[in-house]
Amino acid sequence: MKAVTLSPPPDVDVVLPCLDEAEALPWVLARIPAGWRALVVDNGSTDGSAEIARALGARVVPESRRGFGAACHAGLTAATAEFVCFCDCDASLDPALLVPFVDEVRSGTADLVLGRRRPTARGVWPAHARAGNQALARLLRRRTGVRLHDLGPLRAARRAPLLALGLTDRRSGYPLQMVVRAADAGWRIAEHDVPYLPRSGASKVTGTWRGTWQAVRDMSRVLQEAPADDRTAEGAR
Repeated sequence: MKAVTLSPPPDVDVVLPCLDEAEALPWVLARIPAGWRALVVDNGSTDGSAEIARALGARVVPESRRGFGAACHAGLTAATAEFVCFCDCDASLDPALLVPFVDEVRSGTADLVLGRRRPTARGVWPAHARAGNQALARLLRRRTGVRLHDLGPLRAARRAPLLALGLTDRRSGYPLQMVVRAADAGWRIAEHDVPYLPRSGASKVTGTWRGTWQAVRDMSRVLQEAPADDRTAEGAR
């Protein structure tokens, strides 16, 4: 009988930007795939989120500078695994769904895999937030040629290439800047449907018109970035 050689499991860190998510953390951390490491980036929580995360076995990364991008990038720079995933920490997305994302990157089929959010109930994704997201997806297509339907936070890629993108946005534009710079670098970008669940607690961004407008403004600024070659040329002058 021929021996079967099993490949080692992937080395994965899951970055979870966190601002007052004490209620959601137990469910989110329980859904982290076995053998993967959870990096909870505490972005100034006052509800004991950091203590809960530590008690549940997660590594807590403090980031005092407020902003979604600041939290995500702090997690990315603190990560040590070959593969890095990102997931919201509000129980709206299941981190267990990242397993096939990592498999796709690991196999070389894609360089960046994103989840396209599909609401599971009415009101999960407010109409104003969904409309803003769709408009940005169209602008992204015009800017890069990449056809995506969503710029959601559930995603996976290799850590070293992500760091090499030199991401600079530290606010709501961070997820979009990752896609724009990955596209400029010639990455293969894939998108798959994922269920979007009712979040725990109040949204800091999409739950309000003001938060959504700020996010759209941040992302619009990212779309005005010059392509990679132009940025390099500008920096050399």
